[in-house]
Amino acid sequence: MIIEKVVGNVATDDIRAPHIERVFLASDELVKRIQRVKTDHGRELGIRLREPKDLQNGDVLYCDEKNMIVISVLADDVLTIMPESIGQMGDIAHQLGNRHLPAQFEGDEMIVQYDYLVEELLQQLEIPFRREERQVKKAFRHIGHSHD
Repeated sequence: MIIEKVVGNVATDDIRAPHIERVFLASDELVKRIQRVKTDHGRELGIRLREPKDLQNGDVLYCDEKNMIVISVLADDVLTIMPESIGQMGDIAHQLGNRHLPAQFEGDEMIVQYDYLVEELLQQLEIPFRREERQVKKAFRHIGHSHD
């Protein structure tokens, strides 16, 4: 089976079927428009998205009256940063921006992929954080840039 578009998302759309198969993807695989995957029931699929859209947790790849196939994102090793002031947020955002490190935000938390140097920096700056396995909603997208 070749999947060319996402049908919807279980978190935002009213899509239901009695049986659910899952495709487990690492967050960095969410940005791939063309890939071969296998469901947790052993069904092989080809994904070839027509539109340039990143996959997301909960995306429905296929749905009929009996079955649906849903993307589940595997947990990432991340640092969840919880600044206590706008000053701390500005300081760490500036430091991470200089490193071109992609971040995601959920509520008052900043989430970055685990890096021992960032962990040491957070300890030095005394900014509260925790290291955890966490399912992210979107892929961490690196932005190419040079200082020419």
